[in-house]
Amino acid sequence: MKYALIGCGRIATNHITAARDNDFEIVALCDVDAASMESLLAKHGLEKDSSIKRYTDYQQMLAEESSIELIAIATESGIHARIALDCIKAHKHLIIEKPIAMSINDANEIVEEAKRAGVLVAACHQNRFNDAIQKLRHAVESGRFGKISHGSIHVRWNRRQDYYTQAPWRGTWEQDGGCLMNQCIHGIDLLCWMMESPVESVYAQTRKRFHDYIEAEDIGMAVLTFANGSIATIEGTTNVYPENLEEALCLFGQDGTVKIGGKSVNAVEVWKFIDSTEEDKQQEGFSEQVLNIYGNGHTLLYADMKQAIVEGRKPYVDAVAGRGALEVVLAMYKSQKTGLPVRLPLEDFSSEEMQGEFS
Repeated sequence: MKYALIGCGRIATNHITAARDNDFEIVALCDVDAASMESLLAKHGLEKDSSIKRYTDYQQMLAEESSIELIAIATESGIHARIALDCIKAHKHLIIEKPIAMSINDANEIVEEAKRAGVLVAACHQNRFNDAIQKLRHAVESGRFGKISHGSIHVRWNRRQDYYTQAPWRGTWEQDGGCLMNQCIHGIDLLCWMMESPVESVYAQTRKRFHDYIEAEDIGMAVLTFANGSIATIEGTTNVYPENLEEALCLFGQDGTVKIGGKSVNAVEVWKFIDSTEEDKQQEGFSEQVLNIYGNGHTLLYADMKQAIVEGRKPYVDAVAGRGALEVVLAMYKSQKTGLPVRLPLEDFSSEEMQGEFS
């Protein structure tokens, strides 16, 4: 299956690794910075592979490489939607790094245009494939929690100034947003997925406390209400000293309590159920080995997408899921801006509407 990658920055190496692990034929790379492409290829021992075309204009790549079946978009967040819509128009299946867009209108358009064109779109929320998360999901789907009381996600990480100077688009309202949109959106996706009920309202407070050199928030907290009567909390920050502390997902039900923790929701820290089995006793303390906070999920997400294309089914994490996580983040932003709870579904709102919020 022929594959291309648009955007060769920090996360691109995970995409190339996942593509190679799944035997994709890498046809082309695209980045406005030619040196970034060469650096990425060298990292994977592919710098001398002349069969991989290099492009600095993705439109030219789309025009010249008609054989490409799957494209991954890993550029700065602010241009995900525009590139995605052009690729859909060219009838290419897509994997889009989070967030899939920066506005609800753009996310809706991606969902609708992909459906109209018969194109499959996966949102790159790879943590859904973590072993610990899959164990929790199976427990949820099996009804083991009984009636859900509440849940929470805590993303307690650290980002220093060099992270933002490395890529100046980071932390801007136009191209990125803050810790909620960039770092916490994965956890928000997991939380809402596990609650198994539509979000009805979001009330949030966000601040910029330590990162004076960015535009957006470095701490945000929210309370979510769900249609089934349950509630949840979100805490996302890049202010933890001196390094990443944890990403922890908790779910509390009438018949069970689970906490998935570790640096990247990769470890079972609490696993208690009223109908406890021998297998349950073995779950507590389980930990999946990961090399970094991105976990091991990219390879599994690519494997699922490849199979989805072959079988003509929707991917495990589709564009609708990507839109859902984005909607909660944007609702948090709107709540901060208005000082009021925000009802969902969210009418059009964009991160750019937060310009000047912390001036």
